[in-house]
Amino acid sequence: QAQLVESGGGLVQAGGSLRLSCVGSGRTFGSYVIAWFRQAPGKEREFVSVIKWSGSSLYYTPSVKGRFTISRDNANNTAYLQMNNLKPEDTAVYYCAASPTFYNDYGSPTRYQYWGQGTQVTVSS
Repeated sequence: QAQLVESGGGLVQAGGSLRLSCVGSGRTFGSYVIAWFRQAPGKEREFVSVIKWSGSSLYYTPSVKGRFTISRDNANNTAYLQMNNLKPEDTAVYYCAASPTFYNDYGSPTRYQYWGQGTQVTVSS
């Protein structure tokens, strides 16, 4: 069973950058597909990005493509979300999630069995 802990959130001005980290424990981190989701107040949880086990395949939601970069370091049980050129609409609680399987509908939160507690990202205009 995987346990995930996010960190790196905070308050930043529009145009700024943050790097989120997701540290995993338990079963071998490299055996999980890792995704990032976000949830703004009053909205549904939204897919942001996903990375396969070895990091060879990456996917992004269109609104963050070119600004966010997902990566992972399996040796250190950590996944990252580098967020550049942040916009006020990026404000949300960001969650990392894990699944041993990669599904074609990787953007559905129901495909992930393990979740972190979330980290708040606030972008001021």
